[in-house]
Amino acid sequence: MKFEFQFPDIGEGIHEGVITKWMVQEGDKIEEGESVAEVETDKVTTEIPSPRSGKVLELKANKGDTINVGDVFITIEAGGSVEDDAIEEVDTAKEEDVEKSKPEKEEHVEEETAGVVGQVVASSDVIPSSTEGTPSSKPKKESRKVLATPVARHLAKDLGVDITRVKGSGPNGRVMKDDIYKASEMKMESEEKEKPSKTKKTEPRKLSISEDLPVERVPLTKIRKTISEKMSESRFTIPHTTAMDEIDITKLYKFRKQYKDMLKDEGVGLTYLPFIIKASIVALKQFPEFNSSLDEETDELVIKKYYSIGVATDTERGLMVPVIKDADKMSVVEIAKAIDDLSTRAKDNKIQLQELKGGSFSVTNYGSIGGYFGIPIINYPESAILGIGRVVEKPIVKDGEIVVAHILPLSLSYDHRIIDGASGARFLNLLKELLADPDILLLKG
Repeated sequence: MKFEFQFPDIGEGIHEGVITKWMVQEGDKIEEGESVAEVETDKVTTEIPSPRSGKVLELKANKGDTINVGDVFITIEAGGSVEDDAIEEVDTAKEEDVEKSKPEKEEHVEEETAGVVGQVVASSDVIPSSTEGTPSSKPKKESRKVLATPVARHLAKDLGVDITRVKGSGPNGRVMKDDIYKASEMKMESEEKEKPSKTKKTEPRKLSISEDLPVERVPLTKIRKTISEKMSESRFTIPHTTAMDEIDITKLYKFRKQYKDMLKDEGVGLTYLPFIIKASIVALKQFPEFNSSLDEETDELVIKKYYSIGVATDTERGLMVPVIKDADKMSVVEIAKAIDDLSTRAKDNKIQLQELKGGSFSVTNYGSIGGYFGIPIINYPESAILGIGRVVEKPIVKDGEIVVAHILPLSLSYDHRIIDGASGARFLNLLKELLADPDILLLKG
């Protein structure tokens, strides 16, 4: 049985992807769940597993091609599973006889070779008689069974389509997988039309460069184009302002040095970043507007009651921001382990899509590559981001004397629509208090 595998909807509003690698060839035998291709989307590179076991008949796209959700990109000679598309080719005449022999309502709908299909409650097309003037005048829904293949039913669930609203094109009105794909496309088009326009998208400006000059044109990857769009959206939607300060972390330097080697033997790389994240969470709890988002449609400030910290990570494919979920429930050592795990998998292109979403506040550590001060761009729709520079030894005046101290530079960018300059200064002052003395940090954190 020939099965046409369509590029699935993998969620998060992803509508297309670029095939970066085929993992099978025509003629290969594959098992259900085995990856057939690596696809780069605008958020992450992911492997697409086969929903069928069988033999690869044809690869319908080449490496580097862009495929849209619903496009057939590989065909497979599938084995006879009960959920194969063979259930769509039933004996119509026999089925009609079965249907006629059953009551019109509350009947069991069966598909040949597929067993009993579960019941779905749907609204009847018949308008109930008027109950106007009676104490309870709510029209009741009539329960009936929706005839659909298991493939279509699972597909509807995956794509978020209400199968009771889909008109079936199969025998006896059976809902087929193509009906679900069409309904999903209509749903997405409707949602796109209903989306309010937040920012005006300017027409791209033509780049004028003399043809006599030596240049090389390098196409942007999907992720790089997404980074470009997101940075533009953030910069031109949110009025940024940035507060900067230098913090004496000499005590923290000695504290970290004391335990660094011991934890290294346990496989934990103890950098300054886990301490900074721990201090940031204390500050976010005291100044919740930094852990919020502005809902422009309702003019409401959405205060987040969770503390999931995005850590900007430099990878070969561009900037990625994996999220440490519920970081407030972790110790400094647990945060250090999470940073190492997420950043390593992001750099190795093994990060999962769900690990790149759900952040409430972000940090970016450009100090790890030698940067000192910077003006970080907020990870929209968050309201703030903390930039971390490299720790340096500098002479400072302390208690009337010049001493050499370990200095940490911080840059805090925030949404000036909802956060005032005074709050930005207070946020940094609290970070200064916490990071200057690790004992206070551990007590309050």
